[in-house]
Amino acid sequence: MRLQNRVALITGAGRGIGREIALAFAKEGADVAIWDVNFQDAQNTAKDIEALGRNSLVDKVDVTDFSAVENSVNKILDKFKKIDILVNNAGITRDTLLMRMSEEEWDAVIKVNLKGTFNCTKAVTRPMLKQKYGRIINIASIIGIMGNVGQANYAASKAGIIALTKTTAKELASRNITANAVAPGYIDTEMTQKLPEDIREKMLSMIPLGRMGKPQDVANVCVFLASTDADYITGQVIVVDGGMVMA
Repeated sequence: MRLQNRVALITGAGRGIGREIALAFAKEGADVAIWDVNFQDAQNTAKDIEALGRNSLVDKVDVTDFSAVENSVNKILDKFKKIDILVNNAGITRDTLLMRMSEEEWDAVIKVNLKGTFNCTKAVTRPMLKQKYGRIINIASIIGIMGNVGQANYAASKAGIIALTKTTAKELASRNITANAVAPGYIDTEMTQKLPEDIREKMLSMIPLGRMGKPQDVANVCVFLASTDADYITGQVIVVDGGMVMA
């Protein structure tokens, strides 16, 4: 198992992509700390992790609140004595055209997606520096690379995550800590399932592989980046989008 004896923290792990990452890590031997604002969802993920024979720790954490983040990180350190892997997955959308977007809609998305990633990264940096090991994986989006109508706030937050990832990689590389971003395309989740059929068909027409991605497609890349197979990879953005965006 590629993550045997590792301890991972995954934000927004109650459902969707975050849940799949948590389960994939557990299957590879990691113990997993699960954060989500929906405590029941987080508990459900924890039960499935423990059914796989791994240990878990559940906490309801608002990633926009640094003191709450720091307190919960300390709980993880108390139980597991270390944090080897951080996956910054928590995120929200508040989609509308730029001219109609309220200040509150802009601030909410930037605060959760970008500030939340900063808060969690900052909170785990000290223990990772001390142990001279760490793997930080930030969930960005192809929207942060290509932009999208009606998603100015989301695009800005995800582009910011990509820039933050590269800076983190440069600052922490000397202590054997890597930082990489994963940029999913259109993934088949509860959010995309609610889209009108004509919009889903338009999305599919833009994807060379002809299908939406699965949460497992993203989770598989995260397992790779968290493993020793990716020891010489840092500061990179791995696009998981079926060929939709090609540099």
